[in-house]
Amino acid sequence: MTVRLQAKTARRSGKTAAKPLRNRRLPSPARPKAASPPAPSFWERADLGRLRIWCVGALFALIWGGLWSRAFYLQIIEGPELAAKARRVNTGTELVEGSRGRILDRNGNVLARSLNCPSVWANPRAVKDARQTAAVLAGHLRMPAGKIASLLRENRQFVWLRRKVDLDVAQRIQAAALPGIYLESEYERVYPYRHLAGQLLGFVNIDDKGLEGLELAFEDSLSGQRVRQKVGRDALGRRMLTDGSEGGDDLRGEDLRLTLDAQVQFFAEEALEENVEKYGAKWGGCIVVDVPSGDILAWAQYPFFDPNRAGSFPPLLRRNRLASDALEQGSTIKSFLLAAALEEKVVGLDTLINCEKGNWKLGKFVIHDTHPYAQLPASRVLHVSSNIGAAKIGLALGTDKYHSYLQRLGFGEKTSLSLAGESRGILRARGKWSEMDLAASSFGQSFSATLVQMAQAYLCLASDGVKKSLRLVLSDSVTVPGREEPEDAAPSATAAFWARRGDSAAPPQAGRIFSPDTMRQVRAMLREVVEEEGGTGRQARIPGLVVGGKTGTAQKAGTNGKYGEGRVGSFVGMLPIENPRYLVCVLLDEPSAAPYGGIVATPVFRHVALRTMAYHGLLPDSDDPLVRAIAERRTAPSSSGREWTAAAPASRNAAETLPAATAAGGPDSAPPLSIKVPALVGMGVRSAVVLLARHGVMPTIMGKGAFVVKQLPESGVAWPADNRECTLWLEERAL
Repeated sequence: MTVRLQAKTARRSGKTAAKPLRNRRLPSPARPKAASPPAPSFWERADLGRLRIWCVGALFALIWGGLWSRAFYLQIIEGPELAAKARRVNTGTELVEGSRGRILDRNGNVLARSLNCPSVWANPRAVKDARQTAAVLAGHLRMPAGKIASLLRENRQFVWLRRKVDLDVAQRIQAAALPGIYLESEYERVYPYRHLAGQLLGFVNIDDKGLEGLELAFEDSLSGQRVRQKVGRDALGRRMLTDGSEGGDDLRGEDLRLTLDAQVQFFAEEALEENVEKYGAKWGGCIVVDVPSGDILAWAQYPFFDPNRAGSFPPLLRRNRLASDALEQGSTIKSFLLAAALEEKVVGLDTLINCEKGNWKLGKFVIHDTHPYAQLPASRVLHVSSNIGAAKIGLALGTDKYHSYLQRLGFGEKTSLSLAGESRGILRARGKWSEMDLAASSFGQSFSATLVQMAQAYLCLASDGVKKSLRLVLSDSVTVPGREEPEDAAPSATAAFWARRGDSAAPPQAGRIFSPDTMRQVRAMLREVVEEEGGTGRQARIPGLVVGGKTGTAQKAGTNGKYGEGRVGSFVGMLPIENPRYLVCVLLDEPSAAPYGGIVATPVFRHVALRTMAYHGLLPDSDDPLVRAIAERRTAPSSSGREWTAAAPASRNAAETLPAATAAGGPDSAPPLSIKVPALVGMGVRSAVVLLARHGVMPTIMGKGAFVVKQLPESGVAWPADNRECTLWLEERAL
């Protein structure tokens, strides 16, 4: 069948099919030879797993090499330049200044201190929307929005918006999180007792630099040290400390410890305020001196000046007039004339002086006495304050001797108190004195002196004729109660001042000027001025004490060089006169109600002397109602040796901010137990200190920060009657 099919197929295809071979065995088809297998490819021969490992390794090696190459390039080749760029952008040096040192009185009461206070500044280049930012800040800073917006548009990286704002304002600004607006910590000077010794202390400017008073005189010692410190800022411009600390504790300035006693200072200011207002004087001054030591216990001036609000007072009220205003002192100078005449044996106590019945013509001038006197012994010239008698004694003494004594007593020269703006007074050279100049100078005209020069000169009379320097700043040997001084402590502000002057740590003694016998005679005359009838200082008497002093009434020269209607009333007193413990100098300028020092100045002396003696427990028993009242009202001293009322920093003008008893009853009134300790936890430290100052308390600060987190005593309890102290613990954030 196979053959037929092949034939058939052939016919159809037009080909003749080959005849099949019959009975012939067909050979079997030839088998093709087996081909040799092809050679395996590279991929077939490769170990793919190992290849992958090598590829990954090579890739990582390449990347690692690239990173190291880049790191080498950045670190070694361009490293210094890039590091410098980074330092310029992210780090810099700041001038860091420590806080000013404190000013304290002799009992450790803080009269001036510096507190941290936030200030607001901006980086205008980082502010996104100046108009919107200004609108938000205007409400917090109480500034016109337009003024803030103009500051924020300046092409600068730093601009102050408001210096030294309250903590609550700073908190609100910080919570607003305004781009480009930052807070900076500065120091603000605080005077807890407000006007107490304001003109003497002086004040500082907004940069914490002393401008007047002791703040200026001791600027080098009080101001904190200034150092350069590296700081960094984060991406938001916030300051980052490189060492994790503020670094300001070791930079604080030296404390200045004064001889002032805040309690005696308050007595003097209280008396001045009352009498200056009563007699219509332009201003008044009072200096209280502890005679044995020469320490100035009070330096009072009225009208008052509050250094906390220095910008609110005109320059005239800020001036320390007790040291800067040289006035003709009048009859208080006669004490030195009599002392010089007795020392030179020109007159004796019984030498008769013809006082010309009240009128004496010397050349073309006429010298008058208040009352007509004929013959007076020299000892009575001081008693009745005769100008004619003093002029004749001065002419007998002579220009050379009298001028020499005045010069040795310190007139015409600054004192050793290192006061800013202190005047030398006017004491012309002896060669320029005419006969009339000598006569006028004998009763306190024709030359001028400051009140502190008068205190310096009278201290010599109270010290048995030895010139003793006044002292306003305590020496290194005197320590503040309750404060331990390290053995290796740096020299105090006092030592630093005298070192700059090339002197020792204390002013030198000038030596003896008058003999003790002469001083006893002069002090006996001063006693008669107060204690005997007819004396001009009768209103200075204190029952139970023997007081001595001298009144003074001087004409004031006008702008035309001639004497006008203005008068200066003064009184200088010592008590007890036999062995003086306290010296009180009082001056009232141009009193309108009465011109005489025996009327306007003696009440100030009596008030201050009574309360100072009572305060120190030296007031004797007396039946006088006023003396008994003051002795009975005297509060008991605390364990620290001072009364809490020493902190009562106010007068009647500020009575609304004081405890009731202090405002109503004066400095001798005891504090009522109903006054409670205020709640201070959560408050800013500045607000807490101000509130405590109104209660007469300067707190002890523990820790660092802006908020009070703990207080002792706790709020709500009654203040102790004998000692008001408070300790505050601070943290950066309120609880």
